[in-house]
Amino acid sequence: MSRVVLGGADEELALRIKEAADGDVLLLPPGRLPTDPARLFEQLVDGELPEVLVLGPETSPAEALNLAARLDAQCPGISVVLVADPSPTLWQTAMRSGVRDVVPSATDVAELRAAIDRAAQAASGRRRVLRPVEETARYTGRVITVASPKGGVGKTTVSTNLAIGLTQAAPQSTVLVDLDVQFGDVASALGLAPEYALPDVVAGPAAEDTMVLKTFLTQHPSGLYAVCGAESPAAGDTVSGADVGRLLAALAREFRYVVVDTAPGLSEPTLAALDRATDVVMLTSMDVPGVRGLRKELDVLRELCMIPAGRHVVMNFADPKGGLSVRDVETTIGSGVDVVLPWSKAVPASTNAGVPLLQSGRKDPMAKELRRLVARFAATPLKQGRRAKHRAAS
Repeated sequence: MSRVVLGGADEELALRIKEAADGDVLLLPPGRLPTDPARLFEQLVDGELPEVLVLGPETSPAEALNLAARLDAQCPGISVVLVADPSPTLWQTAMRSGVRDVVPSATDVAELRAAIDRAAQAASGRRRVLRPVEETARYTGRVITVASPKGGVGKTTVSTNLAIGLTQAAPQSTVLVDLDVQFGDVASALGLAPEYALPDVVAGPAAEDTMVLKTFLTQHPSGLYAVCGAESPAAGDTVSGADVGRLLAALAREFRYVVVDTAPGLSEPTLAALDRATDVVMLTSMDVPGVRGLRKELDVLRELCMIPAGRHVVMNFADPKGGLSVRDVETTIGSGVDVVLPWSKAVPASTNAGVPLLQSGRKDPMAKELRRLVARFAATPLKQGRRAKHRAAS
């Protein structure tokens, strides 16, 4: 049986799960379930990822389903089994969230073993399907749109550092698109002097042939590619939402990661980027206007059904002296905060120098949290154990 990680279980259930899994179980520490896979992986002390995650009845159903949905989108090689008293509503919601099985709390060892075996088989099957795709296809085409209702919250800082971090994780496979069509400053944030800009890329031969398109991109010394913003607001206004949709679709066929830096609000190009996104990074500053604006934008996007499964809420400029806590923000927006970026005096200096923080290698609390954000998207290799102690699922 493949390795199992168990959370939210009392001692009696833990003993049954251990017996069902032949003792090959890692218990998560008690307390609140991590809100995202990256934080979950941090609790796996030996770094070896499981095939099956079992979540017991002491886990909040909302937290369990939220984590299951994120694992389904980001780590499809891990199957989730939920131990709870099933109801038709719970079954339906669980299946939509990617949960492999729901078993009652009183299930005996034999049934638990069968459920874990089925989940392990499903995980192994998905890994076999994904592995040839990763080896033979060029890229997975993940489109990550960074958005916020207001300006001045650090979208370009987050976008450029995220793109640099992904380039470090997967060289030559990331492109950054500056979709602030009027006042984009990705070029200056990266210290680039582009020959071509966004309006050139979405028109003419570059829009018709992907080979030509790649020659219109600007390459950063790190190996990152960029579509830089227009030279003037008037030129930027010529770019339509349809242009953006075609561009992102073409780039997704050529690059594993397409990071999109958007303008504040919900302009036509931003909506087109959100429509193409596999993931959205919703950014807010730690102040009342920024948090309220984010809540309104999330409400609008929910109504439009434009929030993808990969939603990541990032709070920037965090300052414990500002009067707001992370809990205050979460209560206001009705959603968890995934990454908290602290205020850092190193950021203005890096912006002015045109060298993103993650490129500089500088040790800074902000850099540490930016790496945590990158880890949410970078592929996490499955590490082999020190010895072959797991038998294959049958």
